Amino acid sequence: MAVAAEKLDLPVRQTRADSGLLGLISTVDHKKIGLLYLFTGILFLVVGGIEALLIRLQLARPLNTVITGETYNQVLTQHGTVMIFFAATPIIWGLFNYVMPIMIGARDVAFPRLNMMSYWCLLWGGVIVNAAWFLGGAVDAGWFAYVPLSSAQFSPGEGMNAYLVGVQLGMLSTMLTSINFVVTILKMRAPGMGLMNMPPLAWFTLMTSILAITAGIPFMVAMLFLMMDRWFGTSFFAPGGGGDVLLWQHLFWIFGHPEVYILLLPALACVSEVLSAFAGKPLFGYKSMVAAISTIGILSWIVWMHHMYTVGAGSPTNTAFVIGTKAVSVPAAIFVFIWLGTLWGGRLRYTLPVHYAVAMMFEFYIGGLTGLVNASSSVDRQFQDNMWIVGHFHFVAIGGIVFGLLAGLTYWWPKMTGFMLNEAIGKPGFWVLFLGFNLTFAPQLVEGLLGMPRRVYTYLPEQGWAGLNAVSSIGAFMQAVGIVILVIALLESVLSRRRATADAWGVGRSLEWSIPSPAPAYNFARLPLVRGHEALWHEKMHGDGKMQPVPDEEDHGRHGNAVHMPSPSFMPAVVGLGLLVAGFGGVLPNVTLAIAGGVVVALGILGWALEDARGYYLVVKEEEA
Repeated sequence: MAVAAEKLDLPVRQTRADSGLLGLISTVDHKKIGLLYLFTGILFLVVGGIEALLIRLQLARPLNTVITGETYNQVLTQHGTVMIFFAATPIIWGLFNYVMPIMIGARDVAFPRLNMMSYWCLLWGGVIVNAAWFLGGAVDAGWFAYVPLSSAQFSPGEGMNAYLVGVQLGMLSTMLTSINFVVTILKMRAPGMGLMNMPPLAWFTLMTSILAITAGIPFMVAMLFLMMDRWFGTSFFAPGGGGDVLLWQHLFWIFGHPEVYILLLPALACVSEVLSAFAGKPLFGYKSMVAAISTIGILSWIVWMHHMYTVGAGSPTNTAFVIGTKAVSVPAAIFVFIWLGTLWGGRLRYTLPVHYAVAMMFEFYIGGLTGLVNASSSVDRQFQDNMWIVGHFHFVAIGGIVFGLLAGLTYWWPKMTGFMLNEAIGKPGFWVLFLGFNLTFAPQLVEGLLGMPRRVYTYLPEQGWAGLNAVSSIGAFMQAVGIVILVIALLESVLSRRRATADAWGVGRSLEWSIPSPAPAYNFARLPLVRGHEALWHEKMHGDGKMQPVPDEEDHGRHGNAVHMPSPSFMPAVVGLGLLVAGFGGVLPNVTLAIAGGVVVALGILGWALEDARGYYLVVKEEEA
């Protein structure tokens, strides 16, 4: 899209070429893809949430029989797998896809068709993982799938195959999306926007993507090894054939702990953007923020074995990872001071996004403190397999990640849909969710101190955990009610059609708030000229409040009153369909299906290579010209 498109003989259209249902399948527009990711993530969030409620129903009282022990193990595994890989991840990619390119002044991502194929990989990966329920039973080896429990000997059914194939597709989606984002940020920023002028979210996107690429490779290799062990009888993890069961744990956690930051950094980004906007101040310590993000990206690689303190690595190794784990908490803690500095002296407006952002600060602090306890190898021997870890993890995963992402979702909702939220509905939903969350997971910290193991499906009355589990289960259902109220608020905003202006909240500081809500197909009728840090705020303070366009000769994507747009394509959907078919061939396993899927993938790639992808010109709306 950066080529001199005006020299190409391309059709001129008055309306976008990806309208209607077929247009949704063939679209390569990053904004539509972002919304697809968001809605898919919310769908899988519902699935994972129902599984969580089943867990809490079973544990609500001693000797309960809501579900059997075998089903409980399956529900527990599916809950973790779905929530991490197919709920949180697509919501993150959805927010990044919609907002980040506009924030940096780009008209799309670097590789639009690859962006759409990444979505199909994630969607079909989630479908395959959840289809295991109908193929003889879901996987029950835990979301971490430790060997030998996940080997063919102990997990012989299709459930483990579905985990490996589905999560592998989800990881492929993450890798491709991350590559796309890195290239987009480094090569497609608006004229005048240097790296140190980028909005905070762009920096977080860049580091998240780099971590996802580098950390995803070991995990994908581990899953490939386990597939070969299960399907072809190799011995990567079989001691009898020269393999090592601990190799899986190393490869998994080399990915697994950076994955915490892959999920957490986007939440930190949302909170940083929200607090800066509604406090009416630039983000305090911008350079410190960049340094902290970069330091987290480096230090997250030297902490993975704190998940493996009890495997017998020895005191010197454990001590090294204790130091690394405590060190990575320092840049993470810096963000709390950055946020406090941003709020200091500001005039904070207590909107719904701010509620979620402040709640995230509070819960993230608790999650961080409980994490420091786990960093000690001696103390971890007591906590590793009890409910303390469950409570700690969810203070980070829900209190930190989910609350942060909800702050971003509600903040950019008017930009994505063009409609304002009804905060009279949204704020009560927040309080129900906030109170329910703390009622659910604070008791689990106490249960851990009282010795309740995790991953047990029942317990005895005399063990003294019944009251705490009852409170925890009540809190879980309160969380569900809070999420339902939030969804009602989102739907009500669309049905009531309260139109949002370009700067919907009136506090916009970055480029996305300079264009109409929702954003037009081409994002910018004229590429903006960035003249200072926080581009839109700079124009509010030193200009007329509107972004200045770059000269026509520098905007190579513009031709007269039209903008060059990428061509829609069905080929990403064809490749995705082939991966779905081949994936089920691996799950069943069925060689015919696998080959048929491979043929469809090959045809899709061939069509991708041969189709005319030069794009077209879309006429700019007169009021935006």
